[in-house]
This record gives sequence, C-alpha cells and structure tokens, in this order.
Amino acid sequence: MSEERKPLPPEGSVKCTPKKKLAEESVGRYRLFLVLTIGFCFLLADGLGWPWGMGNTVTVFAWYLLLLLTVGREGLFRRWESQVLLGVNLALASTFALTSNPMFRWWNFLALAVLVPLHATAGLGSRPWWDPWMLGERCGLLFQGLFGNLWACFAAAVPDKRNEARPKRTMAVVLGLCGAVGLVSVLLPVLISADALFAASTVRLREAFRMIRFGSVFQRLFWALVMTPFVFSLLYAMVHQKLLCPPEKKKGLQVDALGFALVLTAVDGLYLIFLAVQSAGLFGGPAYLASRGISYAEWARSGFFQMVGVTVVNLSLTLASLSLSQREGGAWAALRWLCAFLAGESLVLLASAAWRMTLYVSAYGLSFKRCMTYWGMGMMTLFLAAGLWKAVRPDFRFCRTAFPLALAGWLLINCVPVDYLVAKNQVDRYLSGESPTVSVNYLAYGLSFDTLSQLERLDGERPAAQYESYGDGESLSELLERRRDSAGDQCRDWRSWSLSACLAAGRWSG
Repeated sequence: MSEERKPLPPEGSVKCTPKKKLAEESVGRYRLFLVLTIGFCFLLADGLGWPWGMGNTVTVFAWYLLLLLTVGREGLFRRWESQVLLGVNLALASTFALTSNPMFRWWNFLALAVLVPLHATAGLGSRPWWDPWMLGERCGLLFQGLFGNLWACFAAAVPDKRNEARPKRTMAVVLGLCGAVGLVSVLLPVLISADALFAASTVRLREAFRMIRFGSVFQRLFWALVMTPFVFSLLYAMVHQKLLCPPEKKKGLQVDALGFALVLTAVDGLYLIFLAVQSAGLFGGPAYLASRGISYAEWARSGFFQMVGVTVVNLSLTLASLSLSQREGGAWAALRWLCAFLAGESLVLLASAAWRMTLYVSAYGLSFKRCMTYWGMGMMTLFLAAGLWKAVRPDFRFCRTAFPLALAGWLLINCVPVDYLVAKNQVDRYLSGESPTVSVNYLAYGLSFDTLSQLERLDGERPAAQYESYGDGESLSELLERRRDSAGDQCRDWRSWSLSACLAAGRWSG
C-alpha cells in the first residue's frame, strides 16, 4: 500500500474522487494488509479487557506498526508536529505497562482516544495544528475515513471475476474452516450432555478447550471481524488522501467589542470585591475569622476547587473576547485592558487557592486529589500567563502555546510517582505523631500498588481499623498480603501486567 503514495497536494487543493475498485496489480498487497488488519482488530478486542495494563500498551504500539507497514514512513512521519504527537502517544501508551493508578489509566485512555485519531489524520486537513477549529475538522476526516471506504475491505477479501481460481479456493478453505470450527464448538457440548460415555472419553479434549478459552476466542474474533472493515477503510483513506475532503474554511464571527467590554467590566468588578474580602481573611488571621463566626480550619478547606473552576471560566471569557471582537475603536482598546485585568485577578485567585490548599494539606496531609489540584493550578497559571500575553499582543496564537504546554504538563505528571508521595506523606505524618490516623484502606485500595512499600513501615500486627478508626478486625499485614495477591493475579495475564504490579507482587525481589 505504501508504494502507491504520492506527494502531498497543497493545502486547500484536495479533491474528492473516490473510486470503487482496487487496482488489479495491488489486490495481493491489499489482501495481505487486510489479514494484518484483522490481526490488529483481534488484538484490539483481546487487549482492552479489564483490568488494563500491558494489553493497552501492546495495542497502541501494534497500531503504529500497522500504520508503518501500510502508509510507510512518509505517512507516519509526514510533519514535525506528527512526529511529536507520535512520541506523546507512545509515551502515554507505555504508562499502562509501567503504572497501576486507576485514575491515570482512565485519563490516559481518554487522552489516547483523542490523540491517536488526531495523529492518524495529521496533515490531511487544511487547518494547522494550532487552530482550535482543527479538532472539528479532524473529527470529520476521521469519520470520512472510517465509513467512506467500507467497500475496500470487501473488494480485497472477495476476488474479482477476472482473477484466477486460486484466491477463490483460498477463500473457500478459510470459510470452510471457520464454519467447521463453529459447528463443532456448538455441537460438541450437546453430544457431551447426551451421552455419559462420550463425555468421559472427551475429558482431555474439553480441558484443552478450557485452556485456550475457546468461547472467548470466538467472541473476540467476532468483534475483530466487525471492526475490520472500518479500520481498513481508514487505512485505505490514509493512503489515498484524495478521498478525505476537509471542509472549506469559513470566515470567523466578529462582533462589536463593546458587548464583551460591558461583560468584562461587570466580571472584573465582582472579582475585585471578592478579592477584597479574601484579603481580609488572608491577613486578618484566625482572630478576624472567629469574629465573623468562621473557624480558620473551615475557611482553609473551603473553596479551592471552586477557585480553580472559576479561573477556567475566566480564561475562556478572555480568549472568546479577544478572538471574536472587532479590532477597532476605543471599545477594542478598553477590552484589551479589561482582559489583562481579568487575567491578573485570576492569577491572584489561583494564588489564594494555592495558599488555602497548602494550609489544608499542612493540617490533613496529601491525597491524590490534592496533588492533582496543585498540578491543575500550576497548568492554569501557565495558561493565564499566555492569555495575559494575548491581551498585550492580540496576534499571539494562544493555542500554539497552550497545546504543547498541555501535552508536556500531562506527560510530566505521569512521570511523577504521585501515589508513592501521597503514601509517604501520610505514613510520615502518622509515625511522627502529627496525625492520629492514616487512611490505610484509601492508600491500599484507592491508589496504585506503589503505596504498599510505604504501608509496610507501619506495624503489620495491628488491626487495620486501628489506623483509621473504622473497618473490620483484619490486620494490616493480612490486608497488604491480600493486596499483593491481587497484584500477582494481574501479573499472570499479559493484558493486565504492569511493572508496578510486578514489583508489588515481589516477582523481581532479590
């Protein structure tokens, strides 16, 4: 397939001229790649089962190997942004084989569900990667690729009348074997239940079927055959790029800046009053809060999640105002000042939220959610700084900076051992007497296997309930042993294997 690739046409000159017949000299190669596509779809159906682990990593790497074989190096590394996105996707896929945090696995799965299709359609559209409308265009191209060339799969599978009889015989053999195996798998259990002597004579055969999970294999094969036409259609469209038609660019909406200026004036005034009240709490201390009937601990643990959400709204309002307003007149100049003031207020709100979060952590310790809140506030600070710079320089491309920052920030937090740090902080606070309890069940079951090494620092003979004032009479050592058994179970299946589970199970100890 890769031999038929032609140089990329200039942006905007792509035309849709789909053909409904495979080139006669290329049918053999298409049939070979159809077999590889079926194999990948079987792996996709087999490797994404719960619990997640190595299966996800292998599936993503297999997808890019399939792309390399079908579209070639030029198609896989067509532009530098495509190369960067390829590296990001492979790094995110590797986290499934390295870590075992359930939340990171969910988020990384969703991230790959977006980034892998974006990479597959990279360079095929007319919009650059930093244009936010690119997402909609790539989504349209993806659906065109998945559904626009379903005929190609059947054209490669069913031989043309002009071809010789050998491919027909091959297809007949394949269909005959599938039918034979299917009927045998259905009739064999019926015959076993009908005759006790036959059942006793086929014990070893049934044990062999159980070992290879015959029914499960057929179920995955069924889903693989269902997915194959769509995946092959996308691959075919990536090779024949003229089949993918990006929508025409439309002129962006432009409105009078005065409307946005009025909205920003009201919002800026509201935040100014809010910050004045906040500063009274920050600098007045516990005595001032007590005079208002509020405890210092209650004030410290309230509001930081809301403040992070508010800054997201503020950033969206800033970008919408600067992007959709007409750049003329005094209203535009006032709008830029109001946007800069809103960005500054948002940075102060984030600083206040970070201060209150730090007070809360000093009193109650770290948790996974609190660590991610710190990370989110750090990322929002960078985005707000970029929004402030756009107010100063309106021609600044915000998404051209924000997209790489978001990817780099997410890769960075995936490299940080968050669960280990949370467990270490909680256990240190308990052992030093700073905290009377430690959330044993949360650390053992709510996070990854990386927390077990820190929980071993506690007295394993004591009941786990004594560490957090609730639970059953199970000792901590029994709880940890059960958790390590769970890690060992995950290591027995290649699909759920991960380095974190392997280390927790002691497979590589000594």
